Amino acid sequence: MATFPTPYDGSSRPFTIGLKPIDSACWIAPGVDLLEMLAEKDRLNREIPALVFVEEADTRGAQAELAELLAGHLVAAQPATYRREGNLLTVAGTRQIDLASPDRPPLLSAAALVADDLVLMRKDASGWRLVSASLCFPSSWTLSEKFGRPLQQIHNPVPGFGEGTRTADVIQRIFDNLRPGQPVVRWNWSLQSDRTLYKPLSSTQRDERAVARPPRFADGAASAFIRVERQTLRKLPASGDIVFTIRINLDPMLALDAHPDGSRLAAGLAAQLSGLDAAQLDYKGFNADRDRLVEDLLRIAARQP
Repeated sequence: MATFPTPYDGSSRPFTIGLKPIDSACWIAPGVDLLEMLAEKDRLNREIPALVFVEEADTRGAQAELAELLAGHLVAAQPATYRREGNLLTVAGTRQIDLASPDRPPLLSAAALVADDLVLMRKDASGWRLVSASLCFPSSWTLSEKFGRPLQQIHNPVPGFGEGTRTADVIQRIFDNLRPGQPVVRWNWSLQSDRTLYKPLSSTQRDERAVARPPRFADGAASAFIRVERQTLRKLPASGDIVFTIRINLDPMLALDAHPDGSRLAAGLAAQLSGLDAAQLDYKGFNADRDRLVEDLLRIAARQP
């Protein structure tokens, strides 16, 4: 549990921007589940390629720029895991990725190196648009609905983040002012009822869920999994495009019971759930289960030493 920092402990509040600069050496976080995540990416790209990859025709140059930047970073920052010979990168001694392969877009080659999903954003007259992405592990959104759209439209479903809000304007300025070589990071979390990594959700499905408010966690904490997203933004120096990375960490909620800091973490998550308003609960899909989950978390917090 807690391979990454846990944003539900109060360090990153939900429905806030929460971006913080990080050392460029820490851009991509290592993880013991790397090969497992890459195998799942392989399966999804093989079985549902049109649902997990999109590109605009003129993005291949930026994709190649990202692939080179990422490869150089990984070899330097994680030399025990990545080795390069020419255009070939060996990952964990078991996988070889050809960065110059003519058989697939460079973004797919880059995404085959890391557990993170990779999204390219480009600025034009409408703002920063999603122009290419390898998204195998969406957290309750769909690539087809966001492809080609500017940030403010992408964030429309999020309470307080949509077009015309102050938060949307702040995000736009952050993208405009991002400097090459200075990545930033933020954290997000959600809850789900199984271990599935591929979790798309359309706007229609979200709206229907908000109206019906169905229970999702029949056994409370025993049927809940905590899904943490580590998100980074980094500007590419040549193209000026921005790469948005998303790294998923998934753990059973009951794992908090055995965590050495479980009492504080359970209490922090209970407090964050308690603090969500009706619109935020509908967006997250927690309305029917929030009270039960809070009670279970407080019991975990109370029995921890």
